[in-house]
Amino acid sequence: MDYGNVNWIVAIVSLLAGLGIGVIGYRMLATSSTQLHDLRRQVAERDRELGVLREGLDEHFTQVGMMVSNIQREMRTLEHRLTEDASTLESKPKNAPPLKAADQPALTGEESEQIPAPRDYADGSGGTLSEDFGLKPREEKSELPQPPRY
Repeated sequence: MDYGNVNWIVAIVSLLAGLGIGVIGYRMLATSSTQLHDLRRQVAERDRELGVLREGLDEHFTQVGMMVSNIQREMRTLEHRLTEDASTLESKPKNAPPLKAADQPALTGEESEQIPAPRDYADGSGGTLSEDFGLKPREEKSELPQPPRY
């Protein structure tokens, strides 16, 4: 082997080693750039989805607002009709008989004393709430034969 060719061999080996190191470095950087590209694509997709959701939410709130305004309008219409019907009911028709319960005065102090207060217990006359309801009288109990005592 000639020493002049050694320089060429070292140069070619160095060039091949540099190419190999360059390819490995490019692959590593390309992987990072690919991941970066994928992340940017995902961010763009998320932004698009968020925009669609915002538009849908805006539309939803617009519809809900219209429904609320419709309900308020219907409520005002109903309230107006109720006030008209109430004013109509205040005037008595010509052929209708007067109401009995409305014409009677409320109970005064003397009348309220005549009506007994409701009770939650029996008055002892043998009703279902009396204490001896369903029990046999004492006379019948004494006629029953008693067992002998020891």
